[in-house]
Amino acid sequence: MKKYLAEKVGKTLRSLSYEGSVKLVFEKPKDEAHGDLTTNVAMLLAKTAKKNPRVVAQDIVSKLDLDPQFVSKVDIAGPGFINFRFTDEFYTAQISMILKNPETYGKTDTGAGQKTQVEYVSANPTGPLSVGHGRQAAVGDTIANLLAWSGYDVTREYYYNNAGRQMRMLAESTYARYRQLFNQDFPFPEDGYQGDYIREIAENLKKERRDTLAGLPQEEALSVCKEFAEAELFEAIKKVLARMGVVHDVFFNEDSLYSSGKIKEVIEELRVKGLVYDSEGAVWLKTTVMGLDQDRVIVKSTGEPTYRLPDIAYHREKFKRGFDLIVDVFGADHIATIPDVLAGVKALGYDPEKVKVVIHQFVTLMRDGEQVKMSKRLANFVTLDELIDEVGSDAVRFFFLMRSTSSHLEFDLNLAKEQSEKNPVYYLQYAHARIASILRFAEGQGTFDAKVSLDKIEYNLLKGPAEISLVKLLLEFPETVELCASAFEPHRLTTYLHDVATAFHKFYHEHRVVIPEIELAKARLSLCLAAKTVLANGCKILGISAPERM
Repeated sequence: MKKYLAEKVGKTLRSLSYEGSVKLVFEKPKDEAHGDLTTNVAMLLAKTAKKNPRVVAQDIVSKLDLDPQFVSKVDIAGPGFINFRFTDEFYTAQISMILKNPETYGKTDTGAGQKTQVEYVSANPTGPLSVGHGRQAAVGDTIANLLAWSGYDVTREYYYNNAGRQMRMLAESTYARYRQLFNQDFPFPEDGYQGDYIREIAENLKKERRDTLAGLPQEEALSVCKEFAEAELFEAIKKVLARMGVVHDVFFNEDSLYSSGKIKEVIEELRVKGLVYDSEGAVWLKTTVMGLDQDRVIVKSTGEPTYRLPDIAYHREKFKRGFDLIVDVFGADHIATIPDVLAGVKALGYDPEKVKVVIHQFVTLMRDGEQVKMSKRLANFVTLDELIDEVGSDAVRFFFLMRSTSSHLEFDLNLAKEQSEKNPVYYLQYAHARIASILRFAEGQGTFDAKVSLDKIEYNLLKGPAEISLVKLLLEFPETVELCASAFEPHRLTTYLHDVATAFHKFYHEHRVVIPEIELAKARLSLCLAAKTVLANGCKILGISAPERM
């Protein structure tokens, strides 16, 4: 619709010498009574043209050459909006476009040629992933899917640190649990990692090394424990992410920034620019000259870098690797660090506008109206693995995605397991399975064969309001994907797909599909197939299954 109008209205503007003076935009009116699409181009042109906006609108409308088979009505409303209403035949004719290449319907080339990195999860290998990490995994992976469907060249990346105090404590905790397998009185670190997962790692370590670590110098034994525990935990992390359909292309180790000299390079580069100074034994970044409220320490007086420095160095590497768009998906606990990192990026001469940060709020698990707090394997949180075990990976991903990332998410375990239309993911998948069942029945009756050319279908037989409403909604899919991708808001897609499922159920309730009138039956079955296509492609982007049977 927009392409057709852009061509026709653009041609008219050129004939009126208005071309290029304003951006031609078409939007869906909030009130359907005002048509299918509207533009305010006349109001934008009025000042330059020195005319009343309604007069400009009339000039445009009077010269428009629109096919009456496509556009049924054009009117001028309010201060100068031009409203367009398309014919039902125009809409129904587009069904063949959906069915021509069903697997790629919804894909665009908006981001073609743009090399993009999406970083998400990025949990250090010190324990199992929490439900908070799960929300980040679902959001990050779906944003990556949306960008890929919009033509971007996407790299999915996981950033982690296997050095520092946290990893030291992991080593000490593992070593203590290992020694306790031979001597139950061996002391456990006061602030060590609790939970059965450390005991499991120690048991596996014992199977591999038997009692040989007890005779090693402590530092050597701790090094073995650290390496073994890290490998075990990373394998577990990758497995649980795979259960959600999340697979990363790159695992980037923070420690490599130190071993390769990148951290020192960043400090020296900032020194040359006069943006760092030494005070009280620490190294400070002049973030006040970059618009922040106070300067920030990047290297402590102990010689240990703060979290800001490796993050700045890591983003420098992202730019040096040639990414045109960088998307960071972080939990709400990162919100205070982002301005500092972006200031550092700008100080190094890179464009911080190319870095898009998506912050997701925390997750609360609810059961029977009460918050779920305790884990079977840990002392303080529920693991992502346990959540998937309870409700399934599809429900986990969908429920994590169906609210805006800026909203705190209450994950209703009871609802996630309920097999009824109240459960949004079940409702969506049931619509897809129901259509699949209808098509199987029609094929069994000899009424319809989706493999046969659909060009001869008489789509103009579809005239009912529920039929037309469903077609209109299906045609919004490519633009919906684009909008979700550009705004980094996957929750919009869950809402759209729910609307599609609702529109299909309404259509199917009002119209029999497999009927004696064979041509009308074929047209309605083609509409069913188009709806199934959109639901399947939408589910693919969300990373959930689209079942043929339920």
